[in-house]
Amino acid sequence: MGVHRGRVAFAAAASAILIAALGGAPAALAATPAADCQPFGNRPCMLPFPDNRFSKADPTSATGLRVQLPRQAMPTNTAGQQIKVAAYNRNDGFSPGSMIVARVRGLDNPTAFNKTNPVRLTDMSQAFKPSAPIVVIDAKTGDRHLIWAELDSNASDPGHTTLLIHPGRNFAYGHRYIVALRNLKDKDGNTLQAPSWFEALRDNKPDPELSQRQRQRYASIFKTLGQAGIARSNLYEAWDFTVGSRQGLAGRMLKIRNDAFGQLGDHNLADSTVQGSAPAFHVDNVQNNPATGIMRYVTGTFTVPCYLQANGCPPGSSFNYSSSKPDALPTQKPGNVATAPFYCIIPNAAATTPGRASLYGHGLLGNGAEVTSGAVEALASEHDFVICATDWWGLSQGDVAYDISALKDLNNFPPVVDRLQQGVLNTLYLGRLMRTAGGLASDPAFQNGSSQSMIDTSHLYYDGNSQGGIMGGMTTAVAPDLNRAALGVPGMDYGGLLLQRSSDFPAYANFLFGNSPGGGYTDSSIHPLILDLMQQLWDRGEADGYAQSMTSNPPPDTPPHNVLMHVAYDDHQVSQFAAAVEARTIGAKVHAPALDPARARDKNLFYGIPSIPSYPFNGSAIVIWDSGPGLDAPPPVTNTPPTDAHDPHGDPRATVAARTQISNFLKPAGAVPDVCGGQPCHTDVFTP
Repeated sequence: MGVHRGRVAFAAAASAILIAALGGAPAALAATPAADCQPFGNRPCMLPFPDNRFSKADPTSATGLRVQLPRQAMPTNTAGQQIKVAAYNRNDGFSPGSMIVARVRGLDNPTAFNKTNPVRLTDMSQAFKPSAPIVVIDAKTGDRHLIWAELDSNASDPGHTTLLIHPGRNFAYGHRYIVALRNLKDKDGNTLQAPSWFEALRDNKPDPELSQRQRQRYASIFKTLGQAGIARSNLYEAWDFTVGSRQGLAGRMLKIRNDAFGQLGDHNLADSTVQGSAPAFHVDNVQNNPATGIMRYVTGTFTVPCYLQANGCPPGSSFNYSSSKPDALPTQKPGNVATAPFYCIIPNAAATTPGRASLYGHGLLGNGAEVTSGAVEALASEHDFVICATDWWGLSQGDVAYDISALKDLNNFPPVVDRLQQGVLNTLYLGRLMRTAGGLASDPAFQNGSSQSMIDTSHLYYDGNSQGGIMGGMTTAVAPDLNRAALGVPGMDYGGLLLQRSSDFPAYANFLFGNSPGGGYTDSSIHPLILDLMQQLWDRGEADGYAQSMTSNPPPDTPPHNVLMHVAYDDHQVSQFAAAVEARTIGAKVHAPALDPARARDKNLFYGIPSIPSYPFNGSAIVIWDSGPGLDAPPPVTNTPPTDAHDPHGDPRATVAARTQISNFLKPAGAVPDVCGGQPCHTDVFTP
C-alpha cells in the first residue's frame, strides 16, 4: 500500500517503539462475559458481527435505525482500555464492505471447511448454488448477494478461529441483509447441531432468555428466508444486519466540501464549472531542470478551511461537530484554517503546449513529494501532464506517530478517519488551484518565458498509486472539478480485505495485535472483529464507503465520473481480490482476456464483471497487468499476504503501454484503448 519511502518512515518509528517494548507489557485481558453481551450467543461477545441486535430504532435516520454497540462487551486492550462506542453509534447502519464474522464451533479447521464446501474466493458462482451452505439474502428483493467464505488463517488455533464471509460486491446502501448458515459440517462430515438458543427460536421451543423482541425479529427473518427458498428446518444460525446510508457514510465529507467551496464562491458543484475565487497559496521553492524531461519542480503551501477541533488540523484532532446529536455534521470553528503543502512537476513540453492538469495521490504513510518519483515523471514528460500532489493527511508521513497510538488503542482511531476526510478536502482544494485561472497558473513559477501559463486549466484529472489508488477512489467520488481518474494498484476495505492480505501489515500488527506498551489486542479470536470495527469508521474516509457513488451514481451536487483501474497480478501490498470487489461495485468492465492460460487458478477472478465490448471504450474499466509466472506466483487465497520474492506492485506504472493507456483515458473525450493487442496485458518486466 505504500512506496519505499513511506514504508521506511513507518519502520523507523515502529522500531523505536518496539525497542522500548522490550521491557515487557501486561498480558491481554481475558475475555469475560459482559452484562450487555448477548445472553444466547457464542463467545467471544459480539459475534456474529455485524448484527442488527446491535442497533435500535431511530426514525430520524435514513435507514430507520441507529447502531447501538454493547458498551460492556467492547474489546479491551492490554492496557485495560475498552473501546468506547460513541463514534460507532453515530452510524445509521453497518459498513457496505462488512466482513461478516461468526464463531462456529466445529467449523474451525480446514477439513471441516472442505466438508461443508461453501462458496470460495476462486469460484464465487457457487454463491448462487441452490444448496449453498452459506448464503446472504437481500431482505427486500429476496435475491442472493455475491459472497465468498473463508476461515481466518491467522488464528492461533481452532479454538480461536472464526468464519469470515465477504461480499463479492459491496452491500447496497441502506439495504437489510439476512445471513443464513445451514448444513454445516465438522471434520468428520457430521452435520453441526444449531446452538441451543437458535434451535429454540427456529423450532418454536420455550426459552426464558429469549425476549419477545428477538422472537418477533426472527419471525420476520424466517419468513423472508422461506420466501427465498431457504428452509427453516436446516438452519444452523441466521441473523440480519442493515447497511448504512450514503448520507450516513458520506455526509460529513460532503458537508465540509460544500462549505469549503462555498467560501470560494462556488455553490453549484454538480455543473463542473469553476466559479468564484482560487484558494490562497504561496510558492516556496522552484527548482529548474531537476530531471530528464522535467522543466521544473515547484513546492509551496495553500490554505484550506479546517473542520477539526484543534487549530490547523494537526494529527489527533477530531471533527468539530455542530452538536452532540448522532447525525450532527462538522463545522468550522471561526478562523480555523489549515496550511497544506503542494508539490508539482512541470514537463518540458508544457513550455510550448500547456500540460494537462492532474492531481497525484501518494503511497502509504508517504508524502506528496512522491510526485517526483520516476514513473510519475515519465507519465508527465511522455504525455505532457503538469502533476501536483499534497499529503494524504491521516495516512501520511506526518501522521505516523499518532497512527501507531491509534493501533494500540482504538479509542484514538476516530481522529485518524476525521483527518483523512480533511485530507481529501485538501486534495480537492489543490485541484481547484490547478483549474482556476487565478490559481497556480497565475504564478510565474507555472508560466513560461513569455509569461504564459503552462497549465491547461480547462480540465482536471486524477492519477494515484497504492494508497493513492485507494484514497483516490474516495476523492474521485466527491470531486467536483474532475470527471476522469486513473487508479493505480487500487483497492478498498482496509479492515475486511486489505490489511491482512498486505505485506505491509506485519509492521502494523505488532501494535494492533501485539503486546507493546500502551495497548494492543492480543486475543486472535477477536482480531477479525477488531478489523471489522475499524472499518465501520474507516468507511467515512476511504473508497469502501464511497464506491457505490464513484461513477454513474454520484452523491448530491457532484458530477459523474469514469475510472480506469490498473491492477498488478499478485500485488503484495494491495490485494487484487479487493480491486475486483471494487470493480464490481463501481460498475467497471474488464479487459479480456484478462490473464494468460497459465493463470488458470484465477480464471474466475473477475466473475460477474462484464468484458469491455469494444475499443476504444468510453466507460469505467479494470485492467490487470501481469509480470509473468517467472516472477510472480499466484497470490494466496487465504487472508495472508504473498510471500514470493518479486512484488509487482510498482510494475504497471513503470510500463510504457500502461502509461499510454492512462494518457488516452485522461482527456476531455478520453477512452480506454486496447494497448495489449487483444491479449492479456503484460508489464515491461514480464517473464514467462
